[in-house]
Order: sequence, then structure tokens, then C-alpha cells
Amino acid sequence: MLRRCRRRRVLPLLSQCSILHLHGTVAEPHDPPRQPAHDGISSTSTGENPAAPEQRRRAAFDETASRDAASYAAKVSLHLKHGKLARAEVARGLYLDAVMLDGHVKAGRVDRARELFDGMSVKNVVAWTCMVSGYCRAGRVDEARQLFDAMPDRNVVSWTAMLQGYASNGMLREAREMFDRMPQRNVVAWTVMVKAYADSGQIQEAWELFDRMPNRNTYSWNAMISGFLSAGKVDEAVQLFEAMPHRNVVSWTIMITGLAKNGSACRAREFFDRMPAKDTAAWNAMIAAYANDGQLNEAQRLFDSMLAKDLVTWTTIIEAYSKNKRKDEAVNIFLRMRRSAVSPNICTLISILVILESTMEVKQIHGLIVRLGLLSKTDLGNALLTMYSRSGDLLSAWLAFNRLEVKDTITWTSIMQAFANHGCAYHALQGFAQMLRHGYTPSSTTFTAILSACNHVGLVEKGRKMFKSIYSVYGIETTIEHYSSLVDLLGRAGYVREAKELVDSMQLGMRDEAILGTLLGACMTHNEVEVAREVGEDLVRFEPSDPERYTLLANVFASHGMWDETANVWKIIRGSKMKKSPGFSQIEANMRNHVFYSRDQEHPQCAEIYEMLHDTVVPQMKGSSCVGFWEPAESAV
Repeated sequence: MLRRCRRRRVLPLLSQCSILHLHGTVAEPHDPPRQPAHDGISSTSTGENPAAPEQRRRAAFDETASRDAASYAAKVSLHLKHGKLARAEVARGLYLDAVMLDGHVKAGRVDRARELFDGMSVKNVVAWTCMVSGYCRAGRVDEARQLFDAMPDRNVVSWTAMLQGYASNGMLREAREMFDRMPQRNVVAWTVMVKAYADSGQIQEAWELFDRMPNRNTYSWNAMISGFLSAGKVDEAVQLFEAMPHRNVVSWTIMITGLAKNGSACRAREFFDRMPAKDTAAWNAMIAAYANDGQLNEAQRLFDSMLAKDLVTWTTIIEAYSKNKRKDEAVNIFLRMRRSAVSPNICTLISILVILESTMEVKQIHGLIVRLGLLSKTDLGNALLTMYSRSGDLLSAWLAFNRLEVKDTITWTSIMQAFANHGCAYHALQGFAQMLRHGYTPSSTTFTAILSACNHVGLVEKGRKMFKSIYSVYGIETTIEHYSSLVDLLGRAGYVREAKELVDSMQLGMRDEAILGTLLGACMTHNEVEVAREVGEDLVRFEPSDPERYTLLANVFASHGMWDETANVWKIIRGSKMKKSPGFSQIEANMRNHVFYSRDQEHPQCAEIYEMLHDTVVPQMKGSSCVGFWEPAESAV
């Protein structure tokens, strides 16, 4: 009697919880909510069998689950993904266990799936295979193999799951061993192995397997064609494509994209025109093909003729104009995108940001980023910081850095470079010290920014130590940028011969005309004639058409009364008809850019500008300092 009463109270409640929590709800969304019983009358008072409601609910559950297993698995997987499914301590059937196991695996909760798997009273080959596949997806191939070896029964799907695990994790030798051991192979197993060889660049092995395949599907053909194109074997890919019995839209898109990457945009267009039914991906692939080939006008024509444009379409054409420094076209396309129903993403916004010139333009995009709710994205924050600095607004760059919740090495490097570019070298060094204290690892670009900061204020000893620590402490290979910064620092400080020794110690392939030109300028400043002669001879061999290098060398000779050498250099300049490009600067005023060339006298307000420059701007620059950024100020290490 006690057991029956307990059954009456517990089973209906337990069944309701199971259905509500595991299956969502039995009722449709438009059904009215269930009303509670009135007057204390329970369902048992009608004379109905107490177990009947439970049996009906179980029958309805089993019928629903059997009828729509895919939908049920999707619901469970969705709940698991968002962490809304509590651990169900109820009696579970084999089917429900399998669905829950699959849901955990798809949600990436492999350890929770293993707990469920170990608690299953009955395990069929589906459950074992699901668990093996879950470990492979998570990159835990050794655990997958242990479980695979412990399987009491295996089918072709089990073998293929383990094979796919090895292949997707780059373990090609183990994958081949598994493939050769398979008692039977289906088309999926063959295709996995072909694709693994093709993706690793072993195109001959891929072709041999493909040629031996007893049966092929469209995916097999696509994998082999893609492998040929990736290996640069265009003719073989075209021949295989023409021999393909059935092509889908993916096959055509693979050909278009692959031909474009191999520099055959015109040939890609031929396939595009032959394509029987073009989807958006094919249009995007062809637009990207023209953009990467530099045929922006053709890309634009294709873009204009496209009826249904998606986010990839807009971003591709904007990025193409941005990379080619065609600001007006990029901005116009971006404005058209804003008038469409497509909203920009991070890549689109960064492509626009990097070509902007004025602070006002950067602030407009900044406002759009805020409205779109993307301000917390680190990549966008880094781009904003950099572009504010380039446009001359150091304060806005600092605010963008300070408001960014999640920072990375690029963020810290960008703010250090901003301080260095604006003459605030000590703040850049303080930023480096704080970066290390926050646990970030500096990159090669970080040291370029720090050496640039040391160069701005003449911190020779600090620069030497930083340069030596690049490899000795952080294990980073020194680059031409590092050498160039240190050579400039040593040359400005008068250590010209040390700078020359540093240049001589560089690898021949790394030494270029820019670093030799920097060293020659230092020789001129400090009257190092003999070093200048050696550097000048090396420099002329590198860049015989640049008049600035010859002018520097002539000035060094003239300053020491070496008139014959000076005359020879000027003869070379006049005989080669070289022209020297004047230096220039630009500022923004009233949303207009004003460009000033060296010794410019053509601006309509020239007199007022020079008066303000000499009387106001220069004295302010001499007395200015960058304060108020790091609070409290901390000394750099």
C-alpha cells in the first residue's frame, strides 16, 4: 500500500518534470495553460486507473520522440548549448540516452557526455561511435582511440569516425594506418582519406586513392578538384571537372575560386558564365577573383549587376577598394550598404577605418560602432586606436584604449606606437612596463614601437638593452625594423661607427637602401667622412636613381672641402636627370585637408601661417609634454 501511494504521488510529478525539462513542453504554444484542480478533487476520484495518466504521457512521449527524432535532438542540443538543461536523474531509455549524449557532444561538453556514457546501463554501437566522435572533435584523439579499441562491436561508421578524427587533427600517418585496417570501406571513408592527402599537399597520394575508389560521390570529386587547384595544378583540375558526371553549385564555385587564386581571373570568368545556376557564393567568388587580380572596374560591374547582395558581397568590394587606397569608392559603397538592409560587420568597419584620414571621419565610424553595439570588440577597438593616432588625435586614441574592456598584445602595442609617434616616449615606455605587469607577451611589433620611442628621446642605453632582449629574453627574431630603429638611434646620438658595425653584422638579404640612407644621414650630421664614403658606395649600388642619397653624400664631401668628390657626385645627379621629391605635411581645418610642401609659398594665407608658426606654434611645441595619460605615472623598466 505504501509503495502504491508513493507511486501515485511521485510518478505523475516525475513524468511531468521529465517532459517539461527534457522535451520542452507537450502542449503547442497556442494551447491554454493547464488549470489546477479545484476543491481538492484529484484525478483519482473519477475512478480512473492511477497509472493511466502516466501511461498516456509515456506513450505520447515515445510517439513524439520516435516521429521526430531530429527535431528532438536539435532541441536537446540547443538547451545544452545554452546550459539550460539540468542533469536528469530519471530512468532513461536507450533512445533518450543516445539523444542526450549526442546533444552534449554537439554542444562541446565532452566530459559531461562521458559521464552520461559511463552511466548508461546499455550501450549500443551508436553511443560508442558518438562518444568517439566527440573526443575527436575536441582534439582528444588519444582518448578517442582508447574508447575505439574498447568497443565490443564496430561498424563502418565507427571506423570512419576514428579515421576522420585522425585526419582532421593532422595525424595523416595514423589515419592511413586506420584506413588500411578497415574491414570494409564506404565512399565516406575513401573521401576522408583523399581530402586528408589533398589538404596536406600530398596531391599524388590523393590522386592514387581517388583513382582506386570503387564508388565516388560529388563530395569526392570536389575534394580532388580542390586539391589540384590548391597545388597549382590547374590543367588537371579542369580536366577532372570536365569529366565529372554530376556537378553541383559547390563544384562550380570551387573552380571559380581556385582559378582566381592561381591568377586566372579570365578563365574563372569563363566558368562563371557557363555556370547553369549561380548562387550568391559564386557571385562573391567571382567578385573576389577580380578584386584580387586588381581588376576593380570589372569587380564593380559584376557587383552592380548582382541582384541579391549579402554581407560578404558588400565587404568584399569595400575591402578591395580599401586595399588599393581608393578611399572615395570605398566610402561610396559603404554609404550604399548603409542604405540597404545589410548591416556591416567587424571586417567591413575595419576596412573603412583603415583608409580614413581625418579625425572627424574616424569619429563618425566610431559613432556607428557604438550604435551597432560592437564597441567591445577588441579588433575594432585596436583599429579605432590606431586611426585616431594617425589622424593626429592622441587623446581620442588614449580614450579608445582606456575604454576597451578586453585588450590584447596588439592593443598595448598600438597605444605605445601612438605615444612614440606623438613624441611621448616616456609614456610609451610606461605602457611597456604595464603591459608586462598585466601578463601580456610582447611581439616583434611591440619592440619596433619601443625602439622608436627610445629613438625619439635619445635613450641610447635603453635602446641597446631592448634590442639585445628581443632574442635573448623573449626568443623573437630581430627584423629589419628593429635594426633600423637602433641604427637611427645610435646615429642620432653620434655613435656612427657602432651603427656601421651593426649594419655590417646584418644578414646581406636583410640590409637595404633605407637603413644605409639612415646611416649616411648620421654620417653627414656628425662629419664622419670615411664612413660616409663606404656607406655611399654601398647605397649607390642599391638605389642608383634616388637623388636624395647622392645629395647627402655630396653635402658630406663639400662640408670637408672635398670638392672633386663633390663635383663627381653632382655630375652623376645631373647626368641621370633625377628629380628630388619635396617633403610635405598636411593638417585638417574645418573638415578640409591642407597640404604644405617644403618651403611652400603658394598657400593664399602663407604670410599668416608663417607668422603663427614662428610666434605661437614653435614655442608651444618646445614647451609641451604629454601628461595625464598614465595615472599614477610609473617608471618604465
